[in-house]
Parts: sequence; structure tokens; C-alpha cells
Amino acid sequence: MTVGPAAPDAAEDAIAFGRRLFARPCTFIAGAASIDALPPPALPEIAFAGRSNVGKSSLLNALVGQKALARTSNTPGRTQQLNFFELSGALMLVDLPGYGYARAPKESAAGWTRLTQAYLKGRATLRRLCLLVDARHGLKDSDREIMALLDRTAVSYQAVLTKIDKVKPAALEALRAALKPELARHIACHPDIIATSAVTGAGIPELRAALAALAAPGHFG
Repeated sequence: MTVGPAAPDAAEDAIAFGRRLFARPCTFIAGAASIDALPPPALPEIAFAGRSNVGKSSLLNALVGQKALARTSNTPGRTQQLNFFELSGALMLVDLPGYGYARAPKESAAGWTRLTQAYLKGRATLRRLCLLVDARHGLKDSDREIMALLDRTAVSYQAVLTKIDKVKPAALEALRAALKPELARHIACHPDIIATSAVTGAGIPELRAALAALAAPGHFG
């Protein structure tokens, strides 16, 4: 007897689970400006990192279906601490300070860097970092510095393209093709690239599914 492939059904189930999980309540828990201020490590954590103005807050809001969970701003570099959001006792979402903003005060920028690096190196509950990359610009040197750090500290990370509504399909596919071989050289990088738009919702179900797979075991199905 021939049995057909289960992959499509499995993918649909994962997307459905991600949709249900991210529809659950998500609340702000803490904002940490120092390692001592971090909340106790209890749940699996998903961190979101990227250059200033890459759209981290907008993506977080789109994931949880809330307009103002994470504060958005037209001013790059506004997030100056690690912000923790608890998703229904299943995941902790962590909004990291943006990097690569040239106009940030040097002392402040150095402080954000030290705090972020200390978190990435020492947080046992960190399951994955989503490295957000603006689809209009691709990887920058500052992104590559973070990737090198993540490789050294063995923190699993995944490239997530943002603002794909602002690029044409052909340009998006060219970016994907250029990124794949470069990302494959990084030992801690997840092979899948997820392309998203907080405006249109493109890629949001797939990203929810990928992150829901990392949730605390025994959560609702």
C-alpha cells in the first residue's frame, strides 16, 4: 500500500497550532537595563534582534495580534533595554535593543552592547534568536558581527526578513538566493529563511509556527 507524504498536513497543523498559541494573552513582564534586572529564567525564550529601525516592534505586534504590545517609534535606537513579554505561560518573547544606529550616544550604545552580549552568552532558557533583516537592504556588517557572536556562543538563530511589502518579488527572491549560501556557513544559523511583512501579514503564520514549536511542553494543542 502506498502512503502519501505527510509533510503538507504537518505544516498545516503547525501553522494552526502557532495561530492558536499566538492568539493567547501576551503581556509585558519586565524591562531590564542591567543583567541584575532580568526576570528569573522560567520559560523558553525567543529573542528578537536587528538593526535599529528594522521593524522589531512592528513584527512583535503582528505576531501576537496586538497594535501596541511593543512600542514602535520612528526614532531609531529608542529601545534601550531588554523587554520581556510572556505568551500565555508557554514562551517569553524578548525584544533586544537595536544596533547599528550611528547617532546613538557612544556610552549608551556600548552599554546596550554589553547588556545584550551578556544576555546572549549566559541565558540558559534562550531557545532561539530571530535575526531581523530589512529586505530592502540585506545583511550589513553589523548583522555579521552579531552572527559571529552567536556562532561563538552557540546560540541558535534564524534569519527573518522584514518589510517585504516594500520590495518586488524578483528582488526578494534574489535576496533569498544571496543569503542562503552565506547563512549556510554559520554553524548556529537555522537553515530556513522566513520572509515577513507586519503590514500585509505575509510570513507571519509561518513564523508563528516555527516559534510555537519551541514552546514549553505540555501546553495546549
